Formats: sequence, C-alpha cells, structure tokens
Amino acid sequence: MTKTALICGISGQDGAYLSHLLLDKGYRVVGTSRDARMSRFSNLRKLDLARSVECYSMSPTDFRSVLYTVDKVQPDEIYNFSGQSSLGVSFQMPVETLESHTLSIMNLLEVVRFLKRPARLFNAASGECYGGIRGGALDETDPFHPRSPYAVAKAAAFWQVSTYREAYKLYACSGILFNHESHLRGLNFVTRKITDGVARIHLGGQQQLTLGNIHARRDWGHAEDYVKAMWLMLQQPQPEDYIIASGSTETVRSFTEKAFAAIGLRLCWQGSGVKETGIDQHGVTRVSIDPKYFRLVEVEVLHGNPAKAERELGWRRQHTLASITAEMVAADINALQQQ
Repeated sequence: MTKTALICGISGQDGAYLSHLLLDKGYRVVGTSRDARMSRFSNLRKLDLARSVECYSMSPTDFRSVLYTVDKVQPDEIYNFSGQSSLGVSFQMPVETLESHTLSIMNLLEVVRFLKRPARLFNAASGECYGGIRGGALDETDPFHPRSPYAVAKAAAFWQVSTYREAYKLYACSGILFNHESHLRGLNFVTRKITDGVARIHLGGQQQLTLGNIHARRDWGHAEDYVKAMWLMLQQPQPEDYIIASGSTETVRSFTEKAFAAIGLRLCWQGSGVKETGIDQHGVTRVSIDPKYFRLVEVEVLHGNPAKAERELGWRRQHTLASITAEMVAADINALQQQ
C-alpha cells in the first residue's frame, strides 16, 4: 500500500531533500505553499522533482485551510517545516515569527486530533532553542534557553508537540535540528552568503567577503543526511524527540577557509576583532569584518550530541563539512555561470 506524506513548507531545502527521499521509497508526496500557483518551487526544480510532487495552497496559520488540506490529502505522515526561518529577521519581525511557528504546529495538531487521523507528525525544532547555555555537546535532557525570537518560537512549538503527545496520545515528535546546509540554502543564511561570495570571487565578480562574528562555533551537517533522520523518527514504534546533529563544531572562520580552499585559495588571518582580515596566499584581502552583521544577542557555541539518534534510529551522517562546503561552492559557481 502506497503511503502518502504531506510536507508543509515544501519549498525550503529540507522539503526538497525529504521529497527526494520519500519518492525513492515509493511515497505519494504532497507539498504545501501559501500560494502554490505562484510559487516557483525552485528547490524542487533543482532536484528535478517538480513534476513528481503534488502541490497545494495552504495557509498554515489558518485552521480551516489546514483542516481542508489534511482532510483532502489524507496523509499517513506529516512533516512540518512551516514558519519564518531566518534568525536575523526574527528580531525585526518577532510577532510574525512567533505566530508563524506556534499557530502552524497548533493547527496541525488540532486537525489531526479533530479528524482522528492516524497520521504521524514530525515537527522541525532547532538547536537554537538551547541558546548555547554551555560549551559541551547538548543532549535531549538539557534545558532550553532561547536567545532570539526565532528560538523562542521554535521552543514554544516543541512544547506544543510534547503536550499533545502526552495529553492526546498523538504520534507527534520533534527533531531538534542543529545547523544543516546545502546548495539549496537561501542566500540569507551565512553559509550560502559565504559560498556564493567565494563563487563570485572565483569568477571575478567580486573581490572580497564582508562577514560578522567569524568566531561563533556551529554544529554543521548536510540537509540530505538530516531528512533521513526525520523519516526514521516516524518509523519507530513510539514517538520520541531526537537531536539531529553532526556531533562536532567548527567556527564560521573555519567554514570560510574551507570554502576558499575549494577554489584553491588559502587564507591567513591578520588583526583582531573588527579589524581582523583574511588574506590569501597572493596577498589579496578576501575577508573583512563589519559589526553590522553581528547578532543582537550572540550564541557563541551550539554543539549537539546525536548519540540517541545514532543508537535508537541507526542514523549516521555521510557528509563532512569539507565535502559540504566544496559541494556548495561548486553548485554556486555552476549557477552563476548559467545566468
């Protein structure tokens, strides 16, 4: 019997990679966007999936819209990627960010409960919920300490899922996702800003990159690996929450070095603070720092411990940070050459 998966917010990188995984497993895949007729679904097109996925218009913050869509699609599995996804933008639009995450998951939970659907629900939570409370690897028992409107919204959605799972016995769980990247990332994320900038430098379109806090440490993985963990979470006998992370951290500076290495440039660093610069082996300044790119509240370290997911799901990541940056730079060079 063919399973049906409903992916809410399919247009992002996670939605595209998850669609690819589920289609390979024989699923019927249905995705939602606020306006499916106007959306370009560019990430689905990049993976050559646009013709294989059914797309519906759905407003995740509107209960009637969610009710209509879930009732029509009759999904076996629901994956929720809805919500404003930029941490930086969340400081500019805190109310919209909170509503986009909390109302979307609340509506999905309520609709599943109301329709008495035996659907299994995955919610995308975030490692940002922890707020970098300590330097060591964080696990599922550590408390949340969100330090941005985005993290507050993600934490609230996480606890909504937990409450409905306990109160109504729904099969609902959250994957606490640490940073995961790919060439499908939006340019508003620092990783794509770096790889796109490096690609432009390689092609002669610009001279250097301007970044913010290059000493922040993050736990980076590949979106293609992380969607496998999402699917595995919904195949378990009982719903549980899991941290999905690489288990190691590197600085933004290290990510930048790997991106430049992909085009044959080796950076050395001079100065400190806002006067720190990255200079290549030819003596050309390639990276400078501008305080306007610093976060209002900085989380210096985010480090996840994926031991539970590895032990109980049998999940293992396949990509290294070096392979991720090289893939992203190559994809950005190719995209710019085709413009």
